[in-house]
Amino acid sequence: MSFGDPNNPYGPPQGQPQQGQPGGYGAPQGGQPGYGAPQGQPAYGYPQQGGGQPGQPGYGYPQQPGYPGGPGMKPEMPGLMKTARVLLFIVSGFQILIGLIAGVAIGAAKDVANGLETEAANGLIGLGYAIVFILIALAVLSIVLGVKFSTGGSGIRITTIVYASLGILGSLSNLVQGGGGSATFGGIVMLAIYGIILAAMVNSQASAWFNRPRY
Repeated sequence: MSFGDPNNPYGPPQGQPQQGQPGGYGAPQGGQPGYGAPQGQPAYGYPQQGGGQPGQPGYGYPQQPGYPGGPGMKPEMPGLMKTARVLLFIVSGFQILIGLIAGVAIGAAKDVANGLETEAANGLIGLGYAIVFILIALAVLSIVLGVKFSTGGSGIRITTIVYASLGILGSLSNLVQGGGGSATFGGIVMLAIYGIILAAMVNSQASAWFNRPRY
């Protein structure tokens, strides 16, 4: 059998198999993969078929869907806590407004008392300034308690309960001493507000909210 002229420059070199014959480049022997597909490894750019390991999730995608209040998500404040928080801010607004009005009135009364130069008048003016200071301090406390509702613990809850209880006592005092005037009306309004705050704080939702685990 002839393999062609060995002197032919266009023929295959001697000692190497031609294409189409066993061992050639076009048809690998024994089902072995060619140069484009290494043995035992999938080709680049194509996923491996068959019973391999399960695919890992891609970067940027969570493995499990989140749920309200679960890990990685901030729990939502109950509705009663939101209501009590808003009422605390409303109370602080009333206290600041009353304190400013009382401060202006006391300042005008002091000008009159300076002309009279009586010790009784000066004592009343000093008491009035003390009341204004207490009102402003209570307004600041109301704001701090409302702000701390989102991050505070059981201490904020207990402080709010004491604060609302004292507010109820003060409102009842205004009802008794108001004589049916504006103090009586203000006492009724504040009694309702402090009562709602206290009821919200002694509720089981408040206990669960302020004792929730922090991550």
